[in-house]
Amino acid sequence: MVHTSFSSVPKVRVSGLLHTLSAAGALALALTLGGCASAPPPNQAMNLAQSQLQSARDAGAADYDPVDYGFAQDKFQQAQAAMAARKYAKAADLANESQVDAQLAQTKANLGTARTKIQSKLDANAALREQGAQAAAAAAAEFAKPLAMPAGASSAPVPAGAASLPAAAPVEDMPAPSASTLSAPQPGQGFQAVPTDNPPQGGNHAGFQPVGGQP
Repeated sequence: MVHTSFSSVPKVRVSGLLHTLSAAGALALALTLGGCASAPPPNQAMNLAQSQLQSARDAGAADYDPVDYGFAQDKFQQAQAAMAARKYAKAADLANESQVDAQLAQTKANLGTARTKIQSKLDANAALREQGAQAAAAAAAEFAKPLAMPAGASSAPVPAGAASLPAAAPVEDMPAPSASTLSAPQPGQGFQAVPTDNPPQGGNHAGFQPVGGQP
């Protein structure tokens, strides 16, 4: 059995191994620092996400779509934390996601607002139709009522234009003429017979005899 000790390892090999490890660590550190330096702070993405959040808030997203609006707020806060930790790539991704969620929340909020306005107009139109129907029913019921007659008035129909005619003056009784003013007709002054152009055949036609005259 062969026993070896660290002291028996050539010093050249040990120093070479340590140098290789140091070089690898330095390279890893350089890559890490280079990666951080290659991703600049996503200031524009953060500004766009914040502006979109404000637009969604103004559109009423907190009331119409609180779920997507809440996602947008949470991701924006995470993006701010990544910015503080100098994790710019992660901050950029979170800012973009926050902006997309805020846009979705704003779209749903605008749709909800439009539906609310349409429903309000429909309700107003329905109320107007109901008022019109009630007014028409009231007018029809009023028209169907019989006309009120004054007390003591006759129910017989009055002919047209009769109301405009003046009342006739009462006729006074005329006195009968006295017997002295009446006289019998004088002889030969009664009604005369009307001669005819074609007298009937077979006899004499005397015509009408005068009243009170001679035969």
